[in-house]
Amino acid sequence: MTFSNDSQLDPGRASGGGGRGLAVGGGLGGTLLLLVVGLLFGPDAVEQLTGGTGQGSTTQGSPEEEFAHCRTGEDANRYTDCRMIATAQSLDQFWEEYLPSTTGEQYVQPGLRLFQGRTDTGCGAASSAVGPFYCPADETAYLDVGFFEQLQAQFGAEGGPLAEEYVLAHEFGHHIQHQIGTLGYAQQDPQGPESGAVRVELQADCLAGLWAGHAAGDTSGAVDLEAITPAQLGQALDAAEVIGDDRIQQTTQGRVTPEAFTHGTSRQRQVWFYTGYETGDLNRCDTFRAADLDNPAAAF
Repeated sequence: MTFSNDSQLDPGRASGGGGRGLAVGGGLGGTLLLLVVGLLFGPDAVEQLTGGTGQGSTTQGSPEEEFAHCRTGEDANRYTDCRMIATAQSLDQFWEEYLPSTTGEQYVQPGLRLFQGRTDTGCGAASSAVGPFYCPADETAYLDVGFFEQLQAQFGAEGGPLAEEYVLAHEFGHHIQHQIGTLGYAQQDPQGPESGAVRVELQADCLAGLWAGHAAGDTSGAVDLEAITPAQLGQALDAAEVIGDDRIQQTTQGRVTPEAFTHGTSRQRQVWFYTGYETGDLNRCDTFRAADLDNPAAAF
């Protein structure tokens, strides 16, 4: 989605830092492998593979200094890091009102860290190869803005503003799950096509869709998103398809192994995002009730 030019960004909404260090694993193939491991299994798996040897400075200035160029909606439409800050503000605006009105739970803002190369987190060290993730230990979403270029170059994603915003909205969805108590199912049942991990990820996709459906045209806060165009919606659905377990497995290993699924298939990620977007109803995001994860409507 496009931000109106008069949107007012808060550079302090994100923390940053990290240097562009040596590529963990060495070369495109190694980086691709670690990206896939990170997308499927999370930062802990990358840390186990690399032994924590990713290099890169985590020295940083204040957010106001590092993101001083992020001030307006025009900046958000021009720069990826500014777009992530504006998206976080839009997500805050939405969830601050929607979460208590539907669950009685007061929304607590998660942290947002935009890093390069390598960073330390409450869940351990992470490199840019891990992809975006949410750490419940420090309630922070982590993202290397270079991830979006990597997704286009290595997995053929279309890209586009809403595709990028969807990725961050998904990570904020994990924070909402942390607040309402569903995030833990991923660790209790970590793999398989019907696993708790898959259901957690698909619910986060649905929560991202909730935000997308409600946020456009919301002028209640400092940032204002314009209406979603069909092309932008298509780009978000394309991003969901590209990071489906079956698509990633087929691309990287030439076969699909459902018993190793952790995030859901491309189709499932698309239909659950669209369910949130179309219905605008948190109750319709209950993936844990769904008997058929390919058909969200069948659960209700």
